[in-house]
Amino acid sequence: MRLNRMLLATPLVLVALVIQVSVLARLHLPGAVPDLVLLTVVGLALVYGHVGGCLVGFGAGLLCDLAPPADHAAGRYALVLCVIGYLAGLAKPENGRLKSASGPMVVVVAAAIGSTLLYAGVGALVGDTAARHVGLPSLLFTAALYDLLLAPFVVPGIMALARRADNDPLAETNSAKAADVSSGWLSSGTGLRIGSQRSGLRVRAAKARMARAGRIKGVKRL
Repeated sequence: MRLNRMLLATPLVLVALVIQVSVLARLHLPGAVPDLVLLTVVGLALVYGHVGGCLVGFGAGLLCDLAPPADHAAGRYALVLCVIGYLAGLAKPENGRLKSASGPMVVVVAAAIGSTLLYAGVGALVGDTAARHVGLPSLLFTAALYDLLLAPFVVPGIMALARRADNDPLAETNSAKAADVSSGWLSSGTGLRIGSQRSGLRVRAAKARMARAGRIKGVKRL
């Protein structure tokens, strides 16, 4: 993962986590809590692709596991967001530009439902049955609804920032200079080759002239 991506993803995830823990979690909405960290991971994954989304998701999930008031085993949400980031990155458009807003909204709904199911499934494996007591269907519905309502205010801005960070003018300038230098080396090498070929042809032509002159002189002497 490139340095500029890490420098952008880290503060975005931290800000999303702080807002989610200090503001959204205290609204006491029925059902699930709006997952701002999940939306940040989805927005970055739609720009960075499946590999970048997987790495961002793992880091964001690990921060959520360690941030208070976490009441689950460390690494549980890291696994969930790692898988979600990878799958969301697979939906990245080939040209990097989205044709409509329906695609990201479908990804957001699928990510909200998938993360809730995966979190509950991993919890069932380690003996956490809290999802059964709360009610899994209501958690799925409210998670998808809250994230879908919050997505238009979060995902487009995250994607715009990620694209702007990827289009680094300093990196483009350095690559252009490197291309100019390499082309200069190629042109100089080509010029040397052409010059050596020309000098070789001149030497061969001079030798041929001397041989012809020797032959003519020999004929005259005979």
